[in-house]
Amino acid sequence: MDKLFQQKHQLWLKITFASFSINDEEIKSRLYDFSLIAFRHMKWIATAVLEDKNNYNYDRDMILYKKESVFEVLSELVQDIQNIQNYYPQNELGFRLRSDDAYLTQYISEVLKKETNNKEVTAFNMRRQWPHTKLAQEQIDALTLFLFEESYKEYELILVYAYMQARTTDLTQFNVFQDLIDESHFHLKSFGNMMAKLGILALPRELHEMTYMVDDIQKFIVDGIAEEEAAKEMCKELSDAIKDEELSKFFNFINFQESYHIELMKKLLK
Repeated sequence: MDKLFQQKHQLWLKITFASFSINDEEIKSRLYDFSLIAFRHMKWIATAVLEDKNNYNYDRDMILYKKESVFEVLSELVQDIQNIQNYYPQNELGFRLRSDDAYLTQYISEVLKKETNNKEVTAFNMRRQWPHTKLAQEQIDALTLFLFEESYKEYELILVYAYMQARTTDLTQFNVFQDLIDESHFHLKSFGNMMAKLGILALPRELHEMTYMVDDIQKFIVDGIAEEEAAKEMCKELSDAIKDEELSKFFNFINFQESYHIELMKKLLK
């Protein structure tokens, strides 16, 4: 089951980043919905592992291949889904995982039947130009750095909070972790789609186990609040630096969300 967890972790990332890479809004949205289902699969598999008195980690063995068309992205994703099937157990959990994967595969097969869906993928072209707005090079550089830093931070927080949530029996902790996981999913989605628009889409770096195997929860929360404060400052600086009204509004919006994350984390200190 720990090996299954690793495979599902990787499949969740592959579906998520396939969603980011595709420009068509309908396909993008459907794939992202399926990515959230895959994340719930991870949660259920983690529970099964812990119930068996075993453990799991967030090790990865995958590469995000730079595809140039929608059909290339989706064809590889179908292969990834097929590859995981033999890892599923012969029980109710395994039956649910197979059923969800079968429906996703069916959806992708319908998309692949329509040649007009096979649009160009620009998420990896490294053009670093923001659509519809001419940004100065220093603004593009600042935005690029921010997106790489923050996409990793959100990926890290999703996994760390999920790891801690799976091990708590405290209702307040469980609920706060769920809120923070949901918020980080939204932020990762936002930043991933922005990276794709710039042509710089890339996987966040892998987590070291010391990141999520937390012994001192108090220290973890205090450090987390400091990290959120730093993210708020980065959002403010970026909002001030970028001369685009819509982008500035977006980063102010994220800034206020980070403020509330701090308030949620303070609940854990009590």
